[in-house]
Amino acid sequence: MTPRLILTVLALLVSLQPLKAALRAGAATSNITPELGGEVVGGFAPFPCTHIHDELHARALVLDDGKTKLALVVCDLLGMHRSVSLQARQWIEKEAGIPAANVLISCTHTHSATNALGGPVRHYSSDVELTDYQRFVARRIADAVRRAANLLRPAQIAFGSLQAPEHVHIRRWFLKEGAMPPNPFGKIDRVKMNPGAGNPALIEPAGKPDPTVSVIALREPNGRLISTYCAYSLHYVGGVGEGHISADYYGYFCRALERQLAKADPEAPFVAMMANGTSGDANNINFRQPGPRRPAYEQMRLVAEDLAAKVQSLMPSLQWKDEAALAASYRELPIAWRRIEPELLAWAKQTEQKAPRIQGKVDLGVAYAGRVQRLAQASPQTKFPAQLLRLGDIAIGSSPCETFAETGVAFRQQSPIAHSFMVELAHGYYGYMPHPRHFELGGYETWPGTNNLEPQASEIMLKALLEMAADLK
Repeated sequence: MTPRLILTVLALLVSLQPLKAALRAGAATSNITPELGGEVVGGFAPFPCTHIHDELHARALVLDDGKTKLALVVCDLLGMHRSVSLQARQWIEKEAGIPAANVLISCTHTHSATNALGGPVRHYSSDVELTDYQRFVARRIADAVRRAANLLRPAQIAFGSLQAPEHVHIRRWFLKEGAMPPNPFGKIDRVKMNPGAGNPALIEPAGKPDPTVSVIALREPNGRLISTYCAYSLHYVGGVGEGHISADYYGYFCRALERQLAKADPEAPFVAMMANGTSGDANNINFRQPGPRRPAYEQMRLVAEDLAAKVQSLMPSLQWKDEAALAASYRELPIAWRRIEPELLAWAKQTEQKAPRIQGKVDLGVAYAGRVQRLAQASPQTKFPAQLLRLGDIAIGSSPCETFAETGVAFRQQSPIAHSFMVELAHGYYGYMPHPRHFELGGYETWPGTNNLEPQASEIMLKALLEMAADLK
């Protein structure tokens, strides 16, 4: 064979090899701030919002490896009904060409946002007709993804993580004998949620927080940042003005990081994102060492700016890659609503009859009597969404619940994909999801009406996510 013929054959063989498409990424935001007057949720008695302190957003990141497209969206909401995510993803699939199963939509859990969950009766239904605000949110989520897809450009990807233990603390505590108050059902729990900072009856926390901040970064090749997608297992910080709408520390973090890292480009601005990890049993209060009471917004700003500075300091050490194979898996798991025993249902009916609701006044016993009766009428099984996205050697698992930190840690440690973490409040809101061991301890997060799912739900979900990770690896 002549040298010229050899070169021709080699050229032909090269041409037959599949070309590796470079990774592309784009990011954008949509404003989802409600009108004044909408009900602020997060407590037992919703109240109307009277002021917009800072705007709420849906922040979107779209990725394309040449074969598969993924979209990640974080919304400044306490949570959303499953039907909101379903409608948004249907629009995204139709308008942006990204399969619904490839779109991860999660909420931050800010307690100073209006209601995207629906009313109490709708809460235990998997499919509902959307309210005007829910439809607006779904529309704006789809718009954010479409805008991000319009900005797709060559990108490099990197993963990093850091520890921030000073901001996150377990809020469930064992107390000294005789110090535990009765719960709304007239029983004595073994642990108490938010027992009071500096409480002399404190013994020890009933778990461990997850101090890890996971960071996915996208940039133009050797150039300007496109987006960062971070996750931290910290409940909202709070401390807002009366009747105020605010994105809480999540919004402060994004603005701080954008100030610190962005290079001016009005055509394709850098978009920072902060998702809620697994924070169902954690918050920002160090109960052993009570700190000073700060003015509204000061504490969330301190937390956000410190986290942003930590992420900024991490950036120079990141190892950037030009490629990341993308994949997604989505399942609706056969998890049942929590079963309400006949004795508990009888208690609920008697409690409501003896103490009817009084406008403007909250009685926890009456509140839970209503929740218990509505939960008792729920269908036997939910449509429980579980999803896993793979970005090269990165995996993101999701939960539609306020998930305990130990479940997120277990997923990170057991996942076969190198860099794995979880985000919560994705594609719906199904209440708190403790590890099964916590049900015998009791406490707010385990009460029926706060916890809405069967006690084994967290283990069923974790098993499914690990199976999906193994399949996609």
